[in-house]
Amino acid sequence: MSAVRDIFRASTLLRSLAIVVVAGVVLILITDSVSSYRNLQIAYGGYYFCVLAGLTVLAGASGQISLGQGAFMAVGAYTFAKLNATPVAWSVLPSLIGAVVASVLIGIPVGVVASRLRGPYLAGATLALAVGLPALADKFPAFLGGENGLVVNPPQAPPWLGANFPLERWWAWIACAGALVVVFVLYNLIHSAVGRSWRAVRDDEIAASLAGLRVGRRQALAFTISAGCAGLGGGLLAAVTQIASPGAFPLQLSLTLLAGVVIGGLGSLVGALWGAALLVLLPNWTRDLANSLSLSGKASNNLPIAIYGLVLIGAMLVWPSGIQGGVRALVGAVRPVIPLRLRDHRTTAGR
Repeated sequence: MSAVRDIFRASTLLRSLAIVVVAGVVLILITDSVSSYRNLQIAYGGYYFCVLAGLTVLAGASGQISLGQGAFMAVGAYTFAKLNATPVAWSVLPSLIGAVVASVLIGIPVGVVASRLRGPYLAGATLALAVGLPALADKFPAFLGGENGLVVNPPQAPPWLGANFPLERWWAWIACAGALVVVFVLYNLIHSAVGRSWRAVRDDEIAASLAGLRVGRRQALAFTISAGCAGLGGGLLAAVTQIASPGAFPLQLSLTLLAGVVIGGLGSLVGALWGAALLVLLPNWTRDLANSLSLSGKASNNLPIAIYGLVLIGAMLVWPSGIQGGVRALVGAVRPVIPLRLRDHRTTAGR
């Protein structure tokens, strides 16, 4: 048993594979036992997780701030919609791969430019991207559908699952599969030499440069990977909601994504999971709160933004490292107590 444990500790690949397999089995069991509405929420959480996981690598591991993830989601969503609508009847997998490739191709030059910017200049450049890129749909209505966007064919479950297999469960499986692929790739990157170089650049760019690291290339790589994750999330969003339109990618989305990853915990994939759960559940909670308070339509629409701000401020005051950082601190505070109690118990029993 100890030999197997040592192998898993030594091999990041095996460890990440085990995490993905166990998580996949758990998700299948959960989706099989919940309602169609809950399966839709799980699907939403899946595509949010893909985007937040890429953002947590970008901001948490490499130290770059991006307010333009919504733009890369739009690229992924529109690419998925165009491929999914072709006469050759593209399946879901090739369409999602196309969404990732398109986002990466756009992310490469943007990442190169972003690697030369710092602080508010980087935030401003990515903010302009979030505002300008989705607006291209209005400039090319014949190709991108204008304000109405593009309608996406809903992914159909394969015949071997049965004619009565719930579509919502199939969509949840697709979104969760995409999220697990992101976990596998990013977990291995974070725990590799690439991840260590990202953290070195984040902590001290000058020292990293003196150590021989190409700072610009490392930052551009992190930005490109983050763009690919956002593109995958956008493709999954289009698959689940069956539409790709400019209204689905407002500036508020990019700001909400950044708030979600900060609240969940920067630099941690588990923190991205916390953030995704928050982004899925908080709108429903705020809607119920608005209904209970009998707020007007305008106040009801602005309530989620206000609550996001309050949650962000509260999390930063209580847990500056996010929810995952707070959980890790609590576990670290409790863990030293357990061996001490066990030791005292054994000593008393021996007497």
